[in-house]
Amino acid sequence: MAGSDTAPFLSQADDPDDGPAPGHPGLPGPMGNPKSGEPEVPDREGLQRITGLSQGHSTLIVAVLCYINLLNYMDRFTVAGVLPDIEHFFNIGDSSSGLIQTVFISSYMVLAPVFGYLGDRYNRKYLMCGGIAFWSLVTLGSSFIPRERFWLLLLTRGLVGVGEASYSTIAPTLIADLFVADQRSRMLSVFYFAIPVGSGLGYIAGSKVKDVAGDWHWALRVTPGLGVVAVLLLFLVVQEPPRGAVERHSGSPPLSPTSWWADLKALARNLIFGLITCLTGVLGVGLGVEISRRLRRINPRADPLVCATGLLGSAPFLFLSLACARGSIVATYIFIFIGETLLSMNWAIVADILLYVVIPTRRSTAEAFQIVLSHLLGDAGSPYLIGLISDRLRRNWPASFLSEFRALQSSLMLCAFVGALGGAAFLGTAMFIEDDRRRAQLHVQGLLHETGPSDDRIVVPQRGRSTRVPVSSVLI
Repeated sequence: MAGSDTAPFLSQADDPDDGPAPGHPGLPGPMGNPKSGEPEVPDREGLQRITGLSQGHSTLIVAVLCYINLLNYMDRFTVAGVLPDIEHFFNIGDSSSGLIQTVFISSYMVLAPVFGYLGDRYNRKYLMCGGIAFWSLVTLGSSFIPRERFWLLLLTRGLVGVGEASYSTIAPTLIADLFVADQRSRMLSVFYFAIPVGSGLGYIAGSKVKDVAGDWHWALRVTPGLGVVAVLLLFLVVQEPPRGAVERHSGSPPLSPTSWWADLKALARNLIFGLITCLTGVLGVGLGVEISRRLRRINPRADPLVCATGLLGSAPFLFLSLACARGSIVATYIFIFIGETLLSMNWAIVADILLYVVIPTRRSTAEAFQIVLSHLLGDAGSPYLIGLISDRLRRNWPASFLSEFRALQSSLMLCAFVGALGGAAFLGTAMFIEDDRRRAQLHVQGLLHETGPSDDRIVVPQRGRSTRVPVSSVLI
């Protein structure tokens, strides 16, 4: 059966024989008689026959992946929830505390291409199991570091990037091999809900666990236990679907301890920012996907345009939230709410864009390089850079709480301008998205073949018929 997880460790699960027989109901084949060159989309029955997995099982796999993605971002932002305690424990300043995130993101960024490569060629399920198990052990170990070994904390945060890189580059490609078209967009939107929700929960959990235990170290011991559950769920529930099978054209070859309510009330009073992040993430991701889905009917460039609108719209609100922070905390939260909602609109859409402009056998690699570029130009160096700017500004001001506040406020305003640049980049993407998407679809369906590097010939009319001639001859 196509979906059965019988592939050995680190082997591929896209055997040529896993594809469906032509002519089955709901599958690409002679019975559908699609127009040549037009993409074929199997229905629910067709998906089940191709993947060997029922609709319910496929949905359950997405639920497991969402849980792990949630855990992933919880762990990432747990440190943020106890960052003042870490600074006090290790006796470090803003720049050093910012370096904690920089080291993690840098490791994550560098290792992403490695796991992208492995994810496109070997069993994705076992790669994720090994990575998450390693990440959980390292996170647990980081909670026992003595105060005179700050460098060891940096090392462990770097090693955490190994586990996260093994998951983030691979999980979206599994969803892409289970669903197509609007179903895939919906599942990706659910999957990426975990980013804002996990980020907010990590911030809340870190602070709350520290308060309950009286020791910030316990905040780092929550996610490793949940990581064990994640590994078990991956091993027992997730099955490796054949790569790209749901997108193949017929006949084309395969591609090589208080009550819960009391906790909620306490968190609503003390951790407003975390709740805002959770809520705006859900609203933003859902709003972005829905707007994009509706606009696609009239504009094939809807995806990058929605992303551009979200980033360009969020920039002034995030700037205003910082500008108003000292004068009105209410206004600050309002601007943060609007800005984060707009900022969250692009998360699921960006993942969808990447998956539909890249053929299935290269998607993990593409995810990896997307992670490299986004983090290289973003949060790999930004925490350290923001902290460094803040420290430099404070040197020229008298030591006071107000000086610390103004320094961080001024340095963080840089983020709003970078967001506006990202919006402009998406406007540029809208110019090419339509052609790139169709080219990838035709390539998967065997209707378009890549031109080799040595094939520099073009087709020109000659004596009443078309002929292929070297480019150089035309230029001459």
